[in-house]
Amino acid sequence: MAIKKQNENKTILLALAGLFAIALLVIIAYSFSLPFLSLPMEGCVGLIEIKGPILTQDVPASLFSDELIGSETISEDIEEANKRPDVKSLLIVVDSPGGSVVASKQIYDSIRLLKKPSVAYINELATSGGYYVASGADYIISNPDAITGSIGARATFADMSGLFGKIGYNETTIKSGEMKDLGSPSRPMSPEEREIIQSIVDESFQQFKSDIIAKRGSRLDASGFSSALDARIMSGRQAKKIGLVDELGGKKAAIKKAAELGGIKSEKPRLCQLGSSMGKKGLFGSLSSQANQLIFDAMRIPRLSYQ
Repeated sequence: MAIKKQNENKTILLALAGLFAIALLVIIAYSFSLPFLSLPMEGCVGLIEIKGPILTQDVPASLFSDELIGSETISEDIEEANKRPDVKSLLIVVDSPGGSVVASKQIYDSIRLLKKPSVAYINELATSGGYYVASGADYIISNPDAITGSIGARATFADMSGLFGKIGYNETTIKSGEMKDLGSPSRPMSPEEREIIQSIVDESFQQFKSDIIAKRGSRLDASGFSSALDARIMSGRQAKKIGLVDELGGKKAAIKKAAELGGIKSEKPRLCQLGSSMGKKGLFGSLSSQANQLIFDAMRIPRLSYQ
């Protein structure tokens, strides 16, 4: 009888242990598994931030410069949005004065070809190449007081022949062709050289213009858009009047719109940062872009830019 009693006790203990284990599994599933399983169904708004000058390559942070994320990395981040099933739409926050023609076009194309809805938000500044990349999105929301526009291209050269004459600096160039030293800082640019550069700038401008029209189409006010092609800057309010912007509002409005387009019904849509679009800060980063501009101009390095 004692042995039978012990067996019954063991059976009861095993049953209780089993029930405890099942209860524990249910608690774990409720606390951890179920929320994670529900996230992909609800999804998130992918977030990419484009800040500062637009370049093709990443520039690491240093003492005198912030980290800059190049167009190649940003394009990879956009492609990540395409691949991730939990990312239902993309929000691109732009704070940029523009930059490289090649980089701006690369980001624009990546956004335009995205297979998911996209919203661009102009925070404070999206001029020239900054607006170019924003125009690749399906919908643009701008802060009313943001500065945007400046639709155009330019190439900058410096003529230092007057300074060289004062300091007694002479330069002799041996060249294989008449245009080989085009842009030399030791002499003024000839009319023929100016014509060549102008043709390249005009070609880039036409591409910029065509891409805006291709993406925004009937939303553009023909007369207002034509006036904006003199490369003027404008406020977010002015940009909306001519169809360069779809809506005025803040970042919350942009998040809400991106969620809506992505079919996310939550009142507080979840944001998921994509890739490495947030650059690290340098100690004296604000000085670097100004210094670089002076160096490029002083060396008279020809740079075609949407800036």
